Amino acid sequence: MTSTPALFKNARLVLPDSELTGTLVVQDGRIADISQATQVPGHDCDGDFLLPGLVELHTDHLETHYAPRPKVRWNPVAAVQAHDAQIACAGITTVFDALRVGMDEDADLRAPDMRKLADAIETGLAENRLRADHFIHLRCEVSAPDVMESYALFRDDPKVRLISLMDHTPGQRQFVSLDSYKVYYQGKRGFTDAQMDAFIADRKARASSLAPEHRRQLSAAAQAQGIGIASHDDATVAHVEEAVALKTGIAEFPTTMEAAQASRAAGMAVLMGAPNVVRGGSHSGNISAKALAEAGCLDILSSDYIPASLIQAAFQLADEVEAISLADAVAMITRTPARAIGLDDRGSLETGLRADLVQVRMVGNVPIVRGVWREGRRVA
Repeated sequence: MTSTPALFKNARLVLPDSELTGTLVVQDGRIADISQATQVPGHDCDGDFLLPGLVELHTDHLETHYAPRPKVRWNPVAAVQAHDAQIACAGITTVFDALRVGMDEDADLRAPDMRKLADAIETGLAENRLRADHFIHLRCEVSAPDVMESYALFRDDPKVRLISLMDHTPGQRQFVSLDSYKVYYQGKRGFTDAQMDAFIADRKARASSLAPEHRRQLSAAAQAQGIGIASHDDATVAHVEEAVALKTGIAEFPTTMEAAQASRAAGMAVLMGAPNVVRGGSHSGNISAKALAEAGCLDILSSDYIPASLIQAAFQLADEVEAISLADAVAMITRTPARAIGLDDRGSLETGLRADLVQVRMVGNVPIVRGVWREGRRVA
């Protein structure tokens, strides 16, 4: 049965390559028409921007709702609902929830906790509890002894659509500087200098013996299941060459210009954190996302740990980087991440695609999300 069309009028429509003030028509959850008409009945956007629903590939935000304090565990379905509400109100209509696979032996959360959260996501979707469309992204710590055992908990889960190959061993990638690594861990764990040195030596030895084989096994498993692969925190050309050999399609958070340029040259989509853009640089002293944008080496933004940063970063890049239009910046949080993971039915204001929509008003330099629709149904 065909539904009655819904009209969004007086909107500043951010199209794939331009902007248009006019009307967008939705029918049966899809975009049916886009025109310059304004004198029509329907939802009045009052001159606000109308964007495609945002597509988020890597957010660590869910864990803070499930484990809000050390040793505290919230009901997993309730935690997913709270996370989902914040995601949707940030304009995100498609989200890849990042769950950790491979843990340190003293980690507060374990693999069964991650499986509980995955089950809660799937329960929320099945019971129509959630506003956004959810998929699962497994953050695989390749140097962890239990990474393959933990990955096995998700092997037959159809919601898993992306894995990232991560290695937080000191002295490389994100933690090239041992000084910053020591500050982080000694502050977190209260180690003495001697204990810290022993911890670093153990982590390096463990990574040397485990990480290469785990990378190969995870890549092979993901390819066999048709799951996308991302490489995390690449810093050197050698890291990128290794990622290419493992059939990686996304370069997540490269830490240097060299790695970002090599990733781009190899055909990978370069993803950086929206908080990096909003803050004006990396919190850990690595390459800034804005520098990559200015060099033409930035394809995708991720909200990482602050959902609201995604839309703010896009408007900020469009304002601060001369070569990036608003349409270009919006593509980094909509069309490009969707295409990078094979979701060709969304991410752009084009006829025939899903009517995932975000109404945004700019007040000063911080955007306000005034309405969110998923497949034409208002969710926030």
